[in-house]
Amino acid sequence: MAINTSALKREENIIHLTYEDIIMLKKEITYRNPLTNIGYENEDILPDGGFGAVIAHAGVGKTALLVQMALNTMIRENNVLHISLHDAVSKVDVWYHELFQNIAANFNAAEIKDYWEKIQPHRFIMIFKVESFSVPKLEERLTELMEQNIFKPHTLIIDGLKFDESGRGPLLHLKELAKKYSIRIWFTVHAHRHEERAENDLPISFLHIADLFEVIVQLAAQADEVYIKALKGKSTDSAKNILFLDPATMLIKDRK
Repeated sequence: MAINTSALKREENIIHLTYEDIIMLKKEITYRNPLTNIGYENEDILPDGGFGAVIAHAGVGKTALLVQMALNTMIRENNVLHISLHDAVSKVDVWYHELFQNIAANFNAAEIKDYWEKIQPHRFIMIFKVESFSVPKLEERLTELMEQNIFKPHTLIIDGLKFDESGRGPLLHLKELAKKYSIRIWFTVHAHRHEERAENDLPISFLHIADLFEVIVQLAAQADEVYIKALKGKSTDSAKNILFLDPATMLIKDRK
């Protein structure tokens, strides 16, 4: 029997998304992904075991950009483990809700709520204090999640790691962990405003570990806009190197 998927399915006054609605929402989230718009063509951006970094001054939007990356991963039914070293679970959750609402603004509230409930199980938030975070502790908790069949991540986000206080050792350990479990890891990297930059635009304090990263992007504020610039790892034949974002939403900004 033919099924009408062109209309929303209603049961007991609950609105459910049709297949076409889900496809449209996925396209919207994918289209809004800044990194795929500046030459990073693979949907995962990073290879298995790969490292990615978002470098910016405080308050520019590092976390918001990585939450967009996470949403793009979640809509493909891949799991994201979001590790925060400075925010509570509730605050991280707000980031996801607000950005998802902004991206899906063209859909009605019932559709947005229904789709959010479908993709939310693909995200797990884990909190560490900065001073207590270590790779062995992370591996222990990660192993527990996977061995108990609670959550197996496709992508990790580590938000708040202090690179200027961390040498190569912990990152090499994390790299081994990423390769062992075939996961990708994204980091936020805080750049000091007056820090000297190298010729490739990377902060001097980051150069000793830059070779461990497959992808590096920079966020910077410029007047009433934020721009994202690819510093490492993008497709070499892509002409677009800089993209402007709306600082209020951190979504791609239409330039007249």
